[in-house]
Amino acid sequence: MKSKIRLAYLVSHPIQYQAPLLRRIAQEPDIDLTVFFGSDFSVRGYKDEGFGGVGVKWDVPLLEGYRHEFLPALRDNAKATVLSPLSYGIVSRLRGAKGEAAFDALWVHGYSTANAMHGMLAAKSLGIPVLLRAESWLRDRERNGPRLAAKKLFFKMLKEMVDGILPIGTLNAEYWRHYLGDDFPLFLMPYAVNNDYFQQRGREAQAGRAALLQELNLDPSRPVILFASKLQTRKRCSDLVEAYKNLSPGPGMEPHPYLVIVGDGEERAALESQAAASGFSGIRFCGFRNQSELPRFFDIATVFVLPSRHEPWGLIVNEVMNAGRAVIVSDDVGCQPDLVTEGVEGCIFRVGDVAALTDALRKVLATPDTAKLMGQRGLERIQTWSYEEDIRGLRCALAEVTHKIPA
Repeated sequence: MKSKIRLAYLVSHPIQYQAPLLRRIAQEPDIDLTVFFGSDFSVRGYKDEGFGGVGVKWDVPLLEGYRHEFLPALRDNAKATVLSPLSYGIVSRLRGAKGEAAFDALWVHGYSTANAMHGMLAAKSLGIPVLLRAESWLRDRERNGPRLAAKKLFFKMLKEMVDGILPIGTLNAEYWRHYLGDDFPLFLMPYAVNNDYFQQRGREAQAGRAALLQELNLDPSRPVILFASKLQTRKRCSDLVEAYKNLSPGPGMEPHPYLVIVGDGEERAALESQAAASGFSGIRFCGFRNQSELPRFFDIATVFVLPSRHEPWGLIVNEVMNAGRAVIVSDDVGCQPDLVTEGVEGCIFRVGDVAALTDALRKVLATPDTAKLMGQRGLERIQTWSYEEDIRGLRCALAEVTHKIPA
């Protein structure tokens, strides 16, 4: 019998989107997974500045179904930054009690933190191959000459520390090819959500649809435009409010759809003022809702809109597509090239272009069947962007860097 491959995973803290994937990997009969966290702040509960300081404690299991350990902390300010969490002990964990490598490979999430760099250096010193997964893309931000030169120098060093990259999608793969070269090993491990979970929750939500419509005082005969994310400037919910106002058929006349805004954050007061100034009664603010609650809102939606600037992926789009709903995203949302084709699963518009967003809304809401068909196509497409593709990508990467698992 072939021995299991011993895989260590180093990440800052338990992340609600990753926990189901880790459970799925742990089910592989020939992969022995151990997860090392730098902090437990997401388990304890914390105040998320992105949600306007709202106390957040996720209502989905973050630690069940896989082996894990919290590394001792030198610094932990309950947020993920370059220097926090800062932990020690990864060297001894990777080395093991016998003084030799205790793992066949180390998978690291992100490369821009002290913990991540420490882990990669420790692995290389022990001869353990390193796999890296991160969200970066080339649209990150403008850089001047000196900063760009420093970045290229950094990636020259990083290239010597990493044995394989696990891109999350098309734009992320472009980023890695740009900095590491076309010949560097890439193994697609797409940013996916637990499709089965969200589809099941979506089916369950149907029974409570009437109750939620009544709670929000929504007429079931009118379409619903949904936004669900942090109310931050870069999410550009204000553009959606403006586009919604443009749907008015005439001066002082209410738009036919509703606009439902789920989330909280620093922009909420400004958005509520913007909505109040419109004089329209069809806008609802629902505040922060935990992950298990979101399928209820997907269920009442006709179309979901994410108008963000600099959105590295946008996993909320995956979730909504599992509910069979049409989606509209800006061209600055990272998942767009992989999940949304113009006019097929929804629409794409140029970020910040309110007129183009208005046109996209009109296109999707042209008839009830238009949005419904787009949603059905989205559900079909998301079936091929799942944890099973993640497992295939990970297995290929492990086979390449360890020569122990057949791809």
